[in-house]
Amino acid sequence: MRLVMTEPVERMERPYARRWWALLVLCLSLLIIVMANTALTVAAPDMTKDLGLSSADLQWVIDGYTVPYAALMLLLGAIGDKYSRRGALVLGLVVFGAGAVFGSLADSAATVIAARAVMGVGAALIMPATLSLLAATFPRAERAKAITLWTATAGLAIAAGPVVAGALLRDHGWASTFLINVPVAAVALVAAFVLVPPSRAGHHDRIDYVGGLLSVIWTGALVYMIIEGPHFGWGAKAVGAAVVAGVGLVAFVLWELRHPRPILDVRRFAGRRFAGSNLAVALFFLAVFGAFYYLTQHLQFVLGYDALQTGVRMLPLAGAVFVGSALTGWLTPRVGMKWTVSAGMVGGTTALALLTRVDAGSTYGDFVAPLIILGLAIGLALSPCTDAIMGAFPESELGVGGAVNDTSLELGGSLGIALLGSLLATSYGDHLADATAGGKLPASALDTAQDSVGAGYAVAQGIGEKAHQAAAQAQRATDPQQAAQLKQQAGELAAGARQMADAVGSAFSDAVAHTSLVGAVILGIGTVLVAVLLPRREDAADRTREEYEEGGDREPADSTAG
Repeated sequence: MRLVMTEPVERMERPYARRWWALLVLCLSLLIIVMANTALTVAAPDMTKDLGLSSADLQWVIDGYTVPYAALMLLLGAIGDKYSRRGALVLGLVVFGAGAVFGSLADSAATVIAARAVMGVGAALIMPATLSLLAATFPRAERAKAITLWTATAGLAIAAGPVVAGALLRDHGWASTFLINVPVAAVALVAAFVLVPPSRAGHHDRIDYVGGLLSVIWTGALVYMIIEGPHFGWGAKAVGAAVVAGVGLVAFVLWELRHPRPILDVRRFAGRRFAGSNLAVALFFLAVFGAFYYLTQHLQFVLGYDALQTGVRMLPLAGAVFVGSALTGWLTPRVGMKWTVSAGMVGGTTALALLTRVDAGSTYGDFVAPLIILGLAIGLALSPCTDAIMGAFPESELGVGGAVNDTSLELGGSLGIALLGSLLATSYGDHLADATAGGKLPASALDTAQDSVGAGYAVAQGIGEKAHQAAAQAQRATDPQQAAQLKQQAGELAAGARQMADAVGSAFSDAVAHTSLVGAVILGIGTVLVAVLLPRREDAADRTREEYEEGGDREPADSTAG
């Protein structure tokens, strides 16, 4: 029996009555796919210890989700448009939930990476479906408000992931951070059938599968290159991926320009509002994901907070996102998106600039203002950009529109973690070498400590354990001379452990300041570019599209949907 609670949204003469309840389902679906990454950053230390993950393994546990997620969104968004947007959401929730169960049972690096990849495929179905269903369900007069709430949910998920994971890890293992997704996905799955109306595009043209395949190739290769190169060196794999990404992108653009029904009309990027909005989304998430990556490490390792305490201390960011979203909902109709987006990007740049003041003596109080400013900036800038991107597509291509927005988001986030994360690691290693120069630390121990801030503190802890062992041996020694030597050795080792821990904290704090400076420069330059690109008013391409949609030539809605 087919479970359909409402008629297709395209056939409704009036706006769907339960559209705000439907938005709740879409936001719930969005929440779990964003939290899947932010929660993992907190669970990573436990997972590393339990599975014996190397740094490369851990990197691919995180990024195994990102590659299929980014690569498949455009093609799956187009398939959802043609066959069923709600069907894509439902299938995505099933795949995502199955991947989460698989991940909770994983007992090796390979299986947990595979599970994360399955979850990435589910996310690639869910993410564009949430935006396309939102745009199809809400009338144009309410769409900006709905997108504002959608964007605020993404901001909440960024901060909520560590809180939820931290609470679970106090009494349960890392597998619980996978399993928490399962009941949420199940609730969203049932609610989707009850509250989300069916929707699909009105036309029955064949999907441009060649263009879709080319988009998978170049996007997947680009994300792989972004991950592989900065973290593991520019060897054959990274260079090969770069070549494939470049050739694939050129082939994709040429094919789409010639195809009568392209999967993505690349001419849209000639529109200043569309191009500027995509650039703003990519740059913002470059800064946000990059900053989140090193701020959570600083709170946990340098300031010594546990997983839950770290998550709670990221909540000012989430609260500020909601405030910024409320402000942009009021400001954008009055002053235009050019000014609210530019103001948001200036705010993001300011937040990163404030983080350049971080040093070894910094406390949590020094992070509160940057977190609040960054949250306000996200709320101000991203909702208008998403609304502009979705508004550039006709009703028949809303899934593709959602995929374009989400691909910009994911590419920016991947680049932020890879670029700023790599810069952070290099800067930390250099500062640690300078801080320990002239000391008696063995070269092998220094190499280990330079790998990451966690490894650095582990080396310091190892030296401290040797000091305790020497002190215990001194107490047991019967020869006074030997006891004195052991006591002196214990004192030297204890002092060395303290110096090493201080050096690690200082080096990482300096690396955070240096990385924030580079991030601020990148986002600052991007702010100027976006301000130049965004028109004061809608450009000609946007006006033409809206005149077409508001006229009598709109494509007819399909009479059946699933």
